[in-house]
Amino acid sequence: MLTRDFLMKADCKTAFGAIEESLLWTPEQRSASLAATLACRPDQSPVWLFGYGSLMWNPAFEFEESAPGMLVGWHRAFCLRLTAGRGTACRPGRMLALKEGGRTTGLAYRLPEEILEDELTLVWKREMITGCYLPTWCKLALDDGRTVNALVFIMDPRHPLYEADTRAETIAPLIAAASGPLGTNAQYLFSLEQEMKKHGMQDDRMSELANQVRAWLSGHEDESGLQPGFA
Repeated sequence: MLTRDFLMKADCKTAFGAIEESLLWTPEQRSASLAATLACRPDQSPVWLFGYGSLMWNPAFEFEESAPGMLVGWHRAFCLRLTAGRGTACRPGRMLALKEGGRTTGLAYRLPEEILEDELTLVWKREMITGCYLPTWCKLALDDGRTVNALVFIMDPRHPLYEADTRAETIAPLIAAASGPLGTNAQYLFSLEQEMKKHGMQDDRMSELANQVRAWLSGHEDESGLQPGFA
């Protein structure tokens, strides 16, 4: 389980598994990326962070308020080749990101201004290990009618780990088979599915993918030693 304490103490070179050195960002690179992102802050209104994956069920940062919301123009896709965390270079899985088009439901978090940089430093250590995302300020429509400026981590399609093929039949066996120091890739997907159901959110792509991963695990139980729904 990825915790706040784990993130604070983690050495990114080893804590998430073996990451190719040429891909690994230094603390200085992460700091520069965060500074550049904050320099583009649209105004001095509260900073919100949009969670559409593990940030929904395990934020591991301090926040003052959370609210469900909708991001228009982007959709969930397991388009990031996963070679650490919940996968390895020998048996890579797929990690979630956002690709252009469609819309995404998720949870928005309002961050405390007085400790904003400290909390975002932890977020950058978690999300920007290899600089695979483009931290972007987006207009986010909250379910209660408010519109806020939110930080969103969008896939950088120029990144070496970007994968264009996100069809369920392609990635289901990869997700079902992959695991690493943080757990299984399937566990991540099933946690997302559970959290979305908890908030009444529907994503047909994710539902189809989860069903195909369960079917793969069931059909390969003897080979993998995993049970369907393994967590």
